[in-house]
Amino acid sequence: MKLICNGKEYEVNKRKSILEILKDEIEKSENEIIACNFNNEIKSLNYIPEESGKVELLDYTTTEGKRVYVRGISYIMAMAINELYPEAFLTVNYQLDNSMYCTLDNMYLTDEALENIKIRMNKLVYENLPIKKVKMTQEEAEEFYEREKTLRGILQIDNETNEEISLYYCKDYYNYFYGVMPISTGYMKIYDVIRYSNGFLLRYPSKKNPNRLDNFKENKKLMSTFQDYEDIYRLLKLNTIYRLNKKVEEDNGKETILLAEALHEKKISDIADKIAKNRKIKMILIAGPSSSGKTTFAKRLGIQLKLNGIEPKTLSVDNYFVEREQNPKDEEGNYDFECIEALDLRLFNEHILKLLAGEEVEIPRFDFETGHKNYEGDFVKLEDNEVLVIEGIHCLNDKLTEAIPKDKKFKIYISALTVLNIDYYNRISTTDTRLIRRIVRDYKYRHYSAKETIERWASVNKGEEKYIFPYQEQADAMFNSSIVYELGVLKKHALPVLQEITREDEEYAEAQRLINLLNYFKKIPEKYIPESSILREFIGGSIFEY
Repeated sequence: MKLICNGKEYEVNKRKSILEILKDEIEKSENEIIACNFNNEIKSLNYIPEESGKVELLDYTTTEGKRVYVRGISYIMAMAINELYPEAFLTVNYQLDNSMYCTLDNMYLTDEALENIKIRMNKLVYENLPIKKVKMTQEEAEEFYEREKTLRGILQIDNETNEEISLYYCKDYYNYFYGVMPISTGYMKIYDVIRYSNGFLLRYPSKKNPNRLDNFKENKKLMSTFQDYEDIYRLLKLNTIYRLNKKVEEDNGKETILLAEALHEKKISDIADKIAKNRKIKMILIAGPSSSGKTTFAKRLGIQLKLNGIEPKTLSVDNYFVEREQNPKDEEGNYDFECIEALDLRLFNEHILKLLAGEEVEIPRFDFETGHKNYEGDFVKLEDNEVLVIEGIHCLNDKLTEAIPKDKKFKIYISALTVLNIDYYNRISTTDTRLIRRIVRDYKYRHYSAKETIERWASVNKGEEKYIFPYQEQADAMFNSSIVYELGVLKKHALPVLQEITREDEEYAEAQRLINLLNYFKKIPEKYIPESSILREFIGGSIFEY
């Protein structure tokens, strides 16, 4: 066989692992290599190739490399807690700024206990113990779970696509983790565990600084929004896929859909009531990352505002781009349409001030082909009972509306903050939920393939990290647009288009990861989903026009 890595060709004459074949490349890497991409599939360093191919070595600065690292340190944490406090019920809840928020639900976490956990984790890392993947048939797995009386990884048994059941073993500790694991405990050297709220944070480096921990940035409003939904779904016993699937088996998800949609309606109503109580507010600014459901949220908020005697009037920021020749360019010399300087801030603020003063304003129409604003007699005036509703990536940044008094503005951050976990150790990424939403919508309404959507996703995330996430704590209200049942519905739409991505495509590894995730969900029929649901923005059948 011949393997190509970093432009070099390696001839392999006998069965060897990637670690053995590429030993020199791995040792000279600037950052520690933790896994690899072999022929567009993510593999551990112990993987033994059976065919020729291309190998990309993955370190912490890559998205997949970071996932493997976080998986590994989570495994070590769970192992340490199991050794010290075997009766403790650990739950990995959600991510907060390069940290995972965890709780021990049936145990009071003392400072001494937390220190003991950290010391044991340090010991496990120092010992550099091998982590081995053990595979079982369905029959063997059923016997195993009956004998061990454990729930760790039991969700795999219900997955009809699984021919084999796998668990990761380290010494006599076993657990299931979704995805490739590091080959030993010695790879996860940089981490910390610190007390936080009612639990603790498992901290790890950022991709930008893989060799140290950044200062923790507290996001109190974001955590409060996460925790609110977490508490509700835990109370309803809908906080893991296993529990959700059992509920779906009872009634095709009917009650779950009704509960989730009622929760959304209540939260939107609460935000509208909060706005209505302050009659000084004349601008509602909405921002959130891609595929958060901003458009449907804005329409549903408008209905609730009308019930409070307030008429929403939409103003599009997209009509206020600067003339094309004035548009800033990025480091590659291309027009940067996402930066805030691409907007005509002076004109935008001038028009809003006039509207707030009761004056009539002629709104421009920006022609994206010519790159110029046109005036076509579109006059707008704000009546006493009307408020401006503005949606855009910069809406939480005060620079967008710097001339407008703060007490006139109400800023809303919206995102699909997923609180549903695979199980108590494996969380579902908020980003993954949004990506699956976008794959479905792009294919259905924009004629983009799943391959094209995944290809663009890194660039989309880069813009969000630069222009949206830094301002989320400045919001006056946060809305969690995640829907506990949605992946059971999106599965039907997403799987066929993801399966179009072949092994020859660079996006194959990501497609397979998403396919494997979706396969854990029982399919949920769409007939019970209201026409006003945010999910309808992605799957179709909405009562709203977009």
